[in-house]
Amino acid sequence: MKPEFPLAFLLYLGLLLAAGLLFPKRFRDFESFFLASRRLGAPRIAFSLCAAWIGAASLLVSTDQACREGLSAYWIIGLPAVLTLLLLLPLAGAIRDLGGSTISDVMEARYGRAARPVTTALIVWYMVVLAASQMVAAGDFLKVFLGTSYLTSLAVAAGAVLIYLGAGGFLSVVRTHALQFFLLLAGIAGLTVSLGLRSSWSEVAALAGRQGKAGYFNAFAHADRNALIALSFVLAWTISPIAWQRIQAARTVASARRGVGAAALFLALFYAGIVLAGMLFLPLFPSRRSANPVVSDYIAFRAGPAMGGLIFVAVLAAILSTMAAALNTGAFSLSRDLLRYRRREAGGAPSVALGRAATLLVGGAAFLAATRFEDILTTQGLASKIMAEGLFIPGLAAVFMKKRAPLAGLLSLLSGGGYAAVCFFSESGVLPLPLPPWPRSLPVGLALGTGGFILGSALEALKRTRRLRDSRLDISPPIDKS
Repeated sequence: MKPEFPLAFLLYLGLLLAAGLLFPKRFRDFESFFLASRRLGAPRIAFSLCAAWIGAASLLVSTDQACREGLSAYWIIGLPAVLTLLLLLPLAGAIRDLGGSTISDVMEARYGRAARPVTTALIVWYMVVLAASQMVAAGDFLKVFLGTSYLTSLAVAAGAVLIYLGAGGFLSVVRTHALQFFLLLAGIAGLTVSLGLRSSWSEVAALAGRQGKAGYFNAFAHADRNALIALSFVLAWTISPIAWQRIQAARTVASARRGVGAAALFLALFYAGIVLAGMLFLPLFPSRRSANPVVSDYIAFRAGPAMGGLIFVAVLAAILSTMAAALNTGAFSLSRDLLRYRRREAGGAPSVALGRAATLLVGGAAFLAATRFEDILTTQGLASKIMAEGLFIPGLAAVFMKKRAPLAGLLSLLSGGGYAAVCFFSESGVLPLPLPPWPRSLPVGLALGTGGFILGSALEALKRTRRLRDSRLDISPPIDKS
């Protein structure tokens, strides 16, 4: 264990807690705790969206994938992140107008009371698994540099995040995200410059040719698998409460749109840099046998103390920023839908207290889930299945629907979400079933969710037809028997 890494870790935690704990002493109500009183400008929205998106999979998985497979790694996280934000741009007005409502509120309004608990369960479950994927990354990453066990590393990282989340809520998330955004920017810039001095594209091309990597510079290589991964993430992130929460917290619709647009532009460039950096790793690690991510090995053995410390902090910023976003948004949905908060309630202190308790509850559940999985991408993929298969179809439809359709929403939630649940427990080893692994299982789950919605809509139409026929019979003129 090199001394610069524990020192960098302590300095980073100090900065993070200082930024996160600079919060108002008293929150007025639930909305101020989870939506920052809906006063965020475009820069803060952009910073928070970027920091929430750039997680462990962005830095650790994407660089590993790019080192192995080349340009096609852009499909893993980069392309779906940019496409999702472009899809959210025209939806920003409708989402911002939801006010302090959660997706569960919208689903109940369109599909009836039964849809609320199912929606809340899927959302909270998604956030727990997403936070768990970042905890897995934190445990694996920190144990290499701090010399601690996996569980200890995981507990320290999660504990630090929960401290400022419980104290400052969403405002603390936004403030720490601004700090982490600039740390990420500095770290990735340093990584790119450092790799450029140690590697070259001619070496990359020559080595890729010798190793038989024919599609290394082909962005569409492995398209069948990568397209399913990208589709899974796009569908999940479009309906994800993480993005919706930031849009709802915007000062105006214009601020929301500018923030989403700026984040899309930055992430397009950022992920291109990540993939190119991953490819430059190839000559430095031509025949890797290490179980650690390539970024971890580079920090430990090639980068040097100063540059290694900077990249180390950037990776930590990526992991903890996404972890904080998932925990806070999960707690928002859980506490809001348990309390059935309404603005007419006096005070608001119980709502804030419940929000803090929900934060700890979601954090504890994510910690337990992190002990069941060890692969970052698979864990994040299983999280995306929950939203893509269970909520995308009924959730997006609910934003635009004018009429209530209880059967359509409920059947879609139960069929798509139920299949995602069975797949999750199958891959976790709880229910060992012969089901295709993620992402191969995605088309089946989407088909079930869509089929449930279509069947429910057809049944709703049949019910309306019968009611109309019965009403006409009731008002038919009496028969003249004279």
